[in-house]
Amino acid sequence: MSQQSEPSHPHRPYPRVVAYPAKPRRHKPVHPHAAANDLAMQHLDIAEKVALNIARRTGHPVDDLRQIAMLGILQASRRYSSVRGSFRAYARTYANGEVYHFLREKGFLLKVSPRWRELHARGQKLIRLGTTPQNIPAALGISKEQWEEIVLACSQRVVALDVLLMQEES
Repeated sequence: MSQQSEPSHPHRPYPRVVAYPAKPRRHKPVHPHAAANDLAMQHLDIAEKVALNIARRTGHPVDDLRQIAMLGILQASRRYSSVRGSFRAYARTYANGEVYHFLREKGFLLKVSPRWRELHARGQKLIRLGTTPQNIPAALGISKEQWEEIVLACSQRVVALDVLLMQEES
């Protein structure tokens, strides 16, 4: 009696072919700016200090200024070389520059002189500290009319057209 070998599986007439072993998995590609991003994230405190300092003087929201300062720190981390000295000083310069650039370009609807912006910020600080609005011009050494003009100029903000249209419809 001759025995014929039957296929081990009834639906496969041919013997199963073993594939080549799996290729070793490649490492996840490294982002080109990963080291710079890590360096920037280690210095979040710089963005916080810059934002608080400028927000105190200008009255702009701290969160917005913090994000803009962080953009400056990211730029600094990508351009930094140890030959340039301390990263903290280098990053702070970039963060300040980025925030001041933003304020110059987008901070005010009207062109307001730096002196007026500084007077307005000092006046707002005096109000927060409890000085009455009537006493602000005297505390700053300016006339009441000039203070009113400064407040009007510095109070103008950019509002999206969509927001204005929605308010008119309601």
